[in-house]
Amino acid sequence: MSTQKTHSEIIKSFALELGFAACGISKVRFLEEDSKKLRDWLGKDMNGEMSYMANYLDKRTNPEELVPGAKSVISVLLNYFPGEEQKNKDAPVVSKYAYGEDYHFVVKRKLKMLLEFIQEEIDEVKGRAFVDSAPILDRAWARNAGLGWVGKNSMLISKDYGSFVFIGELIIDLELQADLPVKDYCGNCTICIDACPTGAIIQPYVVDGSKCISYFTIEKKGGIPDQFKGKFMNRVFGCDICQDICPWNSKVQPHKTEEFYPESRFLEMGSKDWNNLSREEFQKMFKDSALKRTGYDRLKRNLEFLES
Repeated sequence: MSTQKTHSEIIKSFALELGFAACGISKVRFLEEDSKKLRDWLGKDMNGEMSYMANYLDKRTNPEELVPGAKSVISVLLNYFPGEEQKNKDAPVVSKYAYGEDYHFVVKRKLKMLLEFIQEEIDEVKGRAFVDSAPILDRAWARNAGLGWVGKNSMLISKDYGSFVFIGELIIDLELQADLPVKDYCGNCTICIDACPTGAIIQPYVVDGSKCISYFTIEKKGGIPDQFKGKFMNRVFGCDICQDICPWNSKVQPHKTEEFYPESRFLEMGSKDWNNLSREEFQKMFKDSALKRTGYDRLKRNLEFLES
């Protein structure tokens, strides 16, 4: 067995011990095709007010711009599918990824432990951990590492874990054995496209971010256009519609990550509780949650939009 293969297997084994659902490896290279698609997407203003998406394009598609001398990208998946969901049928719906502690912190902690393990057990490598907060194309690297394919709703889909997974990376300057990508198993299915209430999936594999419910409820700073009234299906933060309807998510198992377990009070909140939520209650209840990204004022805006 080659040294690269041995090191790769050791890393993957420890990643699973840390609680990651899957771990794959890809060679560092310039993502030429993904770069063209990203530039075309940006050229059509599908990023809406997300101007940061147009920043650091070189870094997004070339890991050596982030870690000089980088050789390998280690991609991981962490399941976040909950065992319990919001109980009140009238409650404004929160995306499942925000049920517990902000995933940026949880995944990065685990990635740093993985990096420390590599440095102690394999070699004094140089590297950085990334969790959706730096200019890197997470789904492209996870796809290249054989962890799944990018579906028609632009989400990474794993045959074993569906799409309710967080993605993280370690970019390191150690040569490892790369995995092979898997095939696209979406086939002729268009259920996610048909289910999107705002028509954000404008064609297979292309999502107009400026029409997505997640964009409106999380990213957009101004008012929400009146043309989308009545189309949010009671979503107040994020949107899981295209994932909930996906056949690949029909048999996924609940996660076992303690940090993602929601408070019972959150699950029991109804429409009245949400509308009467004070700023102080919001800050206390969601101090470690991804809901902080929207903030209290925009949350109230979203609630008012649902009521209008």
